[in-house]
Amino acid sequence: MDLSGRTVLLTGATGGIGQAMARRLHASGARLTLTGRRTEVLEPLAAELAAAVIAADLADRDAVTALAERCTDVDVLVANAALPASGSLFGFGVEDIDRALDVNLRAPVVLARLLGEQMVARGSGHIVLMSSLAGKATSGGASLYSATKFGLRGFGQALRTDLHGSGVGVSIVFPGFVRDAGMFHESGATLPSFVGTSTPDQVAAAVVDAIVRDRAEVDVAPLTMRAGVKLAELAPTTVAALAHRIGGARLADEMSGGQHAKR
Repeated sequence: MDLSGRTVLLTGATGGIGQAMARRLHASGARLTLTGRRTEVLEPLAAELAAAVIAADLADRDAVTALAERCTDVDVLVANAALPASGSLFGFGVEDIDRALDVNLRAPVVLARLLGEQMVARGSGHIVLMSSLAGKATSGGASLYSATKFGLRGFGQALRTDLHGSGVGVSIVFPGFVRDAGMFHESGATLPSFVGTSTPDQVAAAVVDAIVRDRAEVDVAPLTMRAGVKLAELAPTTVAALAHRIGGARLADEMSGGQHAKR
């Protein structure tokens, strides 16, 4: 799909990675509607990019429906909004679990349902689901987060098959650890020296590439990390044990501690 002149709804535009996506999409000629909870962050970005702003809390089910009703004519949905959910499952209350499931999984599914139907009727469109490498390979201290990201992968794969031939594409993007912005960066956790990271702009470039080339899945991470994920898909128990031995539990604790401190 050529993005020039296309309308794009981008959720989760307040964060640094979302802002990088917005700028990349704008540079590709797209007309943007930006959503998030903090309009004081969205409005300067919207002014810079001549974008529209809709304040929305995607944990509010009525707000998700209302957002879809205001954006029926969008050509592209980029479902980027997500909540951090690292840590032991027993550290989350039921309300916390519901909120993570609603924002990270339910909202993208509902938006894809409501906006995707309009795209199919027009015979053109694209849906991008922002998953994570944690949606391909599990790690300690990420059971809830991984559940939402694995869910997006399964949903996206099946939906892409369902929409084959309709003119509507579906892509799933899988970032690894991202520096300078996003959940990992904001947690303050430190990685082992041999674990590489990506930039927000690399994630944004992958989103645009997925839309333009109608790619089913795009991993955004250094080669060594992508290879590790492939190995984990083939031998999950072995890789999980290795990850624990090289400090996976410490990293999970640091991420969980940093994320919980910012709740």
